[in-house]
Amino acid sequence: MSGVATLVLGYGLAGRAVVDALRLHGVDPVVVDDRPSDTTREAAAAANVELVVAPTDEQLVRLAACAERLVPSPGIPDDHPLFALAAERGVEIWSEFDLAASWDDRPVLAITGTDGKTTVTTMVEQMLAASGRRTVAAGNTDIPLVAAIADAELDLFVVEASSFRLGHSHRFAPDVGTWLNFGPDHLDVHRSLDAYEQAKASMWSRATDRTIAIANIDDSVVMSHVPRHANVQTFGRDHGDHLVSNGALVVDGKPLVALTDMPRTLPHDLTNGLAAAATALAGGATRDGVAKVLREFRGLPHRVEFIADHDGVRFFNDSKATTPNAVEAALRGFTSVVLIAGGKNKGLDLSPLGAHRDRLRSVIAIGDAADHILDVFGHLVPTERAASMADAVAKAADQAHPGDAVLLSPGCASFDWYPSYKARGADFSDEVRRLTGVER
Repeated sequence: MSGVATLVLGYGLAGRAVVDALRLHGVDPVVVDDRPSDTTREAAAAANVELVVAPTDEQLVRLAACAERLVPSPGIPDDHPLFALAAERGVEIWSEFDLAASWDDRPVLAITGTDGKTTVTTMVEQMLAASGRRTVAAGNTDIPLVAAIADAELDLFVVEASSFRLGHSHRFAPDVGTWLNFGPDHLDVHRSLDAYEQAKASMWSRATDRTIAIANIDDSVVMSHVPRHANVQTFGRDHGDHLVSNGALVVDGKPLVALTDMPRTLPHDLTNGLAAAATALAGGATRDGVAKVLREFRGLPHRVEFIADHDGVRFFNDSKATTPNAVEAALRGFTSVVLIAGGKNKGLDLSPLGAHRDRLRSVIAIGDAADHILDVFGHLVPTERAASMADAVAKAADQAHPGDAVLLSPGCASFDWYPSYKARGADFSDEVRRLTGVER
């Protein structure tokens, strides 16, 4: 094992980008990976990376003893022993956001929140592009921020900021920071709900009077962290600096786009649109560019995605809804739903979903969390367990009445039956099309 100055924990997509960026800046790090795949090992060998695989406690102590900086990959649990060892020895922890901030001073617009980050980040990127600004969506996307800054042609960066990155950031201070909402999530990674909240809040912790902080006025947790010295803007469906009024999205006091011109107008679509518009305008977008995207944006796959209408029953794929908060947001857009829910619970309390029983005709429980789903809903609405997605779709279709929505909105991760929420959503969509005969 060579002398260590910088230690990178994890060699997935973000870890590889970090290593490449460090090398561009003259740093050759040592990488630790507890469970590398064959692909990871091959990538490390091809890049001539010093990879320490599944180190023992003694090896970790030695690594920490000679490290000056630790750069963890996103998603490493808070209880990983290297974090405690780094704290004991005064080793600095840098996120990939911190590294990017130390190397590049172009403007950064950051979006965080339990739900809606990817959608709002995508909309902001498109709004800026429609306004003639050269940008890219980075961070919790296919492009880590340390990789995005290598493009000298870009004017600014739109950053999807997950708690996994923010929680280990100590220098990252976006020019515009937008916090969409907060709810329990990722308790399989963060040591507590408070730790998860503080990770999110760290986006604003280094705000100055030049920072634009955009906050959901209807979320008490978000509002409790609004920075005092920043230029604060709020959004909400009924009140705030940016809101819905007289059938339009009203931004900066002026109507921006009529709701009748928007392809998607579920309650969370409206707040996402307000947040995206405020963020993009703060980053230099034009009102025309912002309005153009709001009139054209039809959403992303697996997020209350319309699949088919069959005999008056509409089928929606909301597989990305892996938290109770996300399910609640989807349910608010419908009056009568057959809900397909369950999967691999991330240590979250699903019982708040029972408060929406008036919108539910019935519930189909799937996956490892089926018993939990049955416990939550069994005494409130008719419930059934399904043995497969095909079984779930068939049962839901049988129970739905004309005018109902059949909604896959699991409230859980997918890793019991599927490798990803995308695979789960694709299976649901395929089964719906097979059952209804509606083609893609």
